Amino acid sequence: MRKYSFIVAIILFACIACKNKNLDKQSYQQDKETLADKEKSNPIDFLTITARDKKSLFGLGRQTIVKGTIKNTASVCTYKDVRVKMLCYDKDGNRVEEHEDIMDDIITPGNSANYRIHYKLPKQTDSIALSIMSATPVLPDAKK
Repeated sequence: MRKYSFIVAIILFACIACKNKNLDKQSYQQDKETLADKEKSNPIDFLTITARDKKSLFGLGRQTIVKGTIKNTASVCTYKDVRVKMLCYDKDGNRVEEHEDIMDDIITPGNSANYRIHYKLPKQTDSIALSIMSATPVLPDAKK
């Protein structure tokens, strides 16, 4: 009985080790397409934004310079036209102003784009918060 179990185990191992490589390629392509669909339909889940601001001492009026980075954590999908919302708050936490901007850089998977924006904010602005509202996905060519 042990002899047959050993033979069956060897045959199963041989079958697993000799998988059809085309099947693996098809499976990989299907997984890649599924991932691309997920990344295309939910760009906000794959984009992160970081920023810092400082008051400009030069120039006319009181300007705030906002510098930051938008990072694409997607594996397949490239994004462009990232819409960013900036909310300005006073010392009491009340919103005093808001801005929306579109960053037209193309951000490929695993990379990031830097940005720099100048604003003339109200005097009572104490802090700002940025968030990504939307982005336009750009999928890779079907041939690749």
